Amino acid sequence: MDLDLRKVRYFVAVAELLHFGRAAERLHIAQPVLSRQIRSLEKDLDAGLFDRDSHGVRLTAAGRQLLDDSRPLLAAAEAARRRAHRAARGPRRLVVGFRAGVVVTHALRAFSAGHPDVDVAARRVEWDDQEQLILDGTVDVAYVRRPVDERGLTLLPLFGETRVAMLPAAHRLAGKQELLLCDLDGETWLRYSDPGPDDTPIRTVEEKFERVAGGAGITLVPESVAAQYSRPDIAYVPVTDAPPDQVFLAWEADRRAPLVAAFAEVAGVRG
Repeated sequence: MDLDLRKVRYFVAVAELLHFGRAAERLHIAQPVLSRQIRSLEKDLDAGLFDRDSHGVRLTAAGRQLLDDSRPLLAAAEAARRRAHRAARGPRRLVVGFRAGVVVTHALRAFSAGHPDVDVAARRVEWDDQEQLILDGTVDVAYVRRPVDERGLTLLPLFGETRVAMLPAAHRLAGKQELLLCDLDGETWLRYSDPGPDDTPIRTVEEKFERVAGGAGITLVPESVAAQYSRPDIAYVPVTDAPPDQVFLAWEADRRAPLVAAFAEVAGVRG
């Protein structure tokens, strides 16, 4: 029995929302159609995926396992589709992802000099999509920062960066030459996953700026971010005992791509 990827996509929508009606809306199909497809998938697998009762919808043990397996499966299928589409368009292309603060210009130029027939593009990635954009083929290779979900990826360590405190300009410590972590005891810390007033998590460093400048808290950022982003209402102070921010080059582990290997060689030399 071949697994039907369309049914798997339907299953993931229900598993993520735990609501057939909302999942049907996301998928732009009628709810009865969705229900039939899920029942068909359960029959294909000979396993119940959801417990349904008056209290709602819950994943079974089989459903939880399938959800864990489905995301990389769908990402791999999407990556194959993207690569085939690129190949059909003609010239070879390499898309390089990068996090805020990481300068990729020199590596891109060095790679292009050795591969003039390759169209090279750069795309910004964020903390919450850096792995997914590699696995689904949106980018071929990316400069990522920890934390990194390493499943399905190969990581090449490049360099570490000193981290600095991002403070409101009027903060009591804003004029210091350097700080220790203990100097920041009692401060409200902002992290990317922290929800804001509208329950929306912080996604980008620019959103961190707004929260810090508005007095919501402080955070640590790599020194390269501080060097690239200057604002009169933000101050940066090095924190000498903060663990360094680690930068890696990452690509899909199972992919055998000469262009990715060639770029990794260039980036490793310049890391």
